Amino acid sequence: MKKINGKKLGLLLRSLSIILIISFLVLFIISFHSDELISNQKRLIVISLLIFSFALLIFSFYLLNKNRHVVNYRKWLINIFNSLVILYVVGCSGVLLLLYGPYEGFKNWLITTAMGTMHHQYLCKWFYDNETIKAVKSNNYVEEFKTSTDSSLVEFPVDYPEEENFEKLNNYEKQILSHRKDDAYKLINLTVNDCNAYLIAVYDPSRISLVVSKWLGKSGQYVYDMGKENNALVAINGGGFIDPGANTKGENPLGVTIKDGNVISNHPNGYLIGFNYDNVLLLTKNEGAEKALQDGYRDCVTMGPLLIVNGEKAVIKGNGGWGYAARTAIGQRKDGIVLMLIVDSNEFRSKGASMVDLTEIMYQYGAINAANLDGGTSSVIAINGTMINDPIDSALRHRTRGVPTAWIVK
Repeated sequence: MKKINGKKLGLLLRSLSIILIISFLVLFIISFHSDELISNQKRLIVISLLIFSFALLIFSFYLLNKNRHVVNYRKWLINIFNSLVILYVVGCSGVLLLLYGPYEGFKNWLITTAMGTMHHQYLCKWFYDNETIKAVKSNNYVEEFKTSTDSSLVEFPVDYPEEENFEKLNNYEKQILSHRKDDAYKLINLTVNDCNAYLIAVYDPSRISLVVSKWLGKSGQYVYDMGKENNALVAINGGGFIDPGANTKGENPLGVTIKDGNVISNHPNGYLIGFNYDNVLLLTKNEGAEKALQDGYRDCVTMGPLLIVNGEKAVIKGNGGWGYAARTAIGQRKDGIVLMLIVDSNEFRSKGASMVDLTEIMYQYGAINAANLDGGTSSVIAINGTMINDPIDSALRHRTRGVPTAWIVK
């Protein structure tokens, strides 16, 4: 067996020690910013390994100096080793610069996007302490509305402009109002942050109702299946659901849920989003099922935040505190037309829509009331029982998940 010479060993140890030093240095820096990834005890281990790596580097230079007259590796092989080490150093430096450098955009994006989910919060807690997370969240939020919706602002039926006045409308109004008289809905394709988005205009809100999973309490159901089983023209996902540990089947809806005037769940939390018997979209603070019935809800789910109330856009600081992800939102115009908006994320779940994006789109298309519904993998739109968007789950698979509630158009 051929024995490795001292110079070759020195070169290998030099490359290895530099990689180890950079790795442990990165962990050491992260340890001073994280409350979870590296504890005080682990920090001592990292320091010990860092010292060992420096000692290994010194030993490698000793070997190289001792064997400086020995025939060297081939030059191209040395260049490969050096290039790999340089790439690793640059890559680690870039990660640290993104996480802790002067540019705040990445930190804000990572914290708000991760903390806006129930099961990806570790992605920011690994790198930032609670104080940093709290500070970022305090600079990115949607201010709570002090008022509820005024149903008298919605007027039926739709007052279409005269033909000679149609050209005076802006592009958003033209897209909504230009349709065949007998159309129940219209699909408008959009692009949001380089991601596909779908806006559905529903011309008769009396055709909108809430459906629930047939396995409610045991498992959620796919939105497209709920649409098929209810002969729906259009179906989108509804409210949030209770998901401790991020390992449930979407069986239990969040907060208060009412279907056809019957209480499905009653755990006050978040905002109520739904329709009264006059087919007006109501948005109110969740104060329990009894209060919801008094307010006149026939169908409602729980989610939020509220984006537009009585024609006033929410006061949003930063990106709204929910980061960027696949989203679903629902709104209603003054003429009663209901808007259903679904925005996809990209294949790495790093894009999608923020609360600012949802608010602006809804406002541009004339919504006077609008709210965010459940998002992420749950964001689904199905037309005639076929899913037309492209949800992506946490494993980056192109698939959706079961949910407890859905809004349908019949």
